[in-house]
Amino acid sequence: MLDVLIVGAGISGISAACHLRRDCPNKRFAIIEAREHIGGTWDLFKYPGIRSDSDMYTFGFDFKPWTRPKALADGPSILSYLEEVVEEYQLRPLIRFGQKVICANWSSPDSAWTITARGAHGETEQYKARVLFMCSGYYDYDQGYQPALPGMDDFKGQLVHPQHWPENLDYRNKRVAVIGSGATAVTLVPAMADLAARVTMVQRSPSYVVSRPGKDKIANLLNRILPHCWAYRLVRWRNIRFQHLVYSQSRKNPDKLKAKILHLVRKAMGPDYDVDRHFTPAYNPWDQRLCLVPDGDLFEAIKRGKAEVVTEGLDKITESGIRLKSGQHVDADIIVTATGLQMKLLGGASFSMDGEAIDFSRRYFYHGMMFSDVPNLIQTFGYINASWTLRADLNSAFVCRMLKRMDELDASRCVPVLRESEQGMQASDWVQEFTPGYMQRSMHLFPRQGDHLPWRNTQDYLLDRKLLGKGPLEDGVLQFLS
Repeated sequence: MLDVLIVGAGISGISAACHLRRDCPNKRFAIIEAREHIGGTWDLFKYPGIRSDSDMYTFGFDFKPWTRPKALADGPSILSYLEEVVEEYQLRPLIRFGQKVICANWSSPDSAWTITARGAHGETEQYKARVLFMCSGYYDYDQGYQPALPGMDDFKGQLVHPQHWPENLDYRNKRVAVIGSGATAVTLVPAMADLAARVTMVQRSPSYVVSRPGKDKIANLLNRILPHCWAYRLVRWRNIRFQHLVYSQSRKNPDKLKAKILHLVRKAMGPDYDVDRHFTPAYNPWDQRLCLVPDGDLFEAIKRGKAEVVTEGLDKITESGIRLKSGQHVDADIIVTATGLQMKLLGGASFSMDGEAIDFSRRYFYHGMMFSDVPNLIQTFGYINASWTLRADLNSAFVCRMLKRMDELDASRCVPVLRESEQGMQASDWVQEFTPGYMQRSMHLFPRQGDHLPWRNTQDYLLDRKLLGKGPLEDGVLQFLS
């Protein structure tokens, strides 16, 4: 029997494994991964320009300095960084590739999870573990979100979803229309603009787009004159504090932050561009995630005439492109539907306790990572307002603390239990004040958050660092049982 089974070999799973290697070297653990490679998102997505929209000094692991020049790194560079970590911590022999979890059952008599995984050819394999650490991400790897667009079957060109980018797609001298306004769309448009005849971003409504330097000059200077670990820590904390300040301002003074963002866009695009129409959302900053573009590449592509933004409701797909509500037609040889993700809780696996199915939508989230009355089960879901990895590392370190305390108490179970006074407490969506479509479509599937700690999902790294890193494990809710 394993002490810990980690599900997923992306950012979260690699974080979990490295923390176990460092802090719990005597624990037996394994990683199972549905794909044939490590990397998760960074192995799956192959579209042009794929990159992080978080700086790598906070998106990198807390124990592995990012030393490359780019602060907003491309997908292959991130995958290379992850490969380095896997090799340094000798994780590859512990990873079972091609194993997709389909179900997990908690046995009270055994105080253990039995996990059933399916291989590529339909064969099944079972694993038994005391603790199940779900690091399988938050979206459906098999299918992106594809709304039913009228006339899709009529289109004579090539229709592509970024999650399933065709290998060697030839878009040279082609007219490309990208439907969408989020992080994927603002990445694709400038990345394709140099080779394509023209790229048009067709958006129903705009997003906030913020330009950031692709390279951090201060970080690169510090890396030249200081040990990498010192430079990394200094830049990391500067960026964490800056992210926290920006998000706090978005809650306290949204109009001021909005004005600042739009001022920068107007400065980049010039006085004649219609920023109000194409880059001014109806919502406040951080009600949805800000889109970062390195060195203003999207703005530059538009100014060079290689790309354009059209803000208009879509009427239908035609044989030769997209007809808009206004009657305008966007000619296209290739249409890219950058329409988002399908969220999936716990990788879509079914869970049960002693044979009885668990309905997670009726549970409460404990510190955003465990589930009320469910023992020895942890999930990593990163921040919506900061780098994913910040939360992944916090969860991984917490699990190590939890395992050590279980050993000290000779406990076989660790379970967050609602106190009597908390039965029937006011519940709300797991994520609040965040309104992108992929979240709104799926919140009913997720556990609820309560009206006070530890049942609140704070979305506050600095607070969570205190709560999870230094706060008492035995807080009156988390129970260690034999």
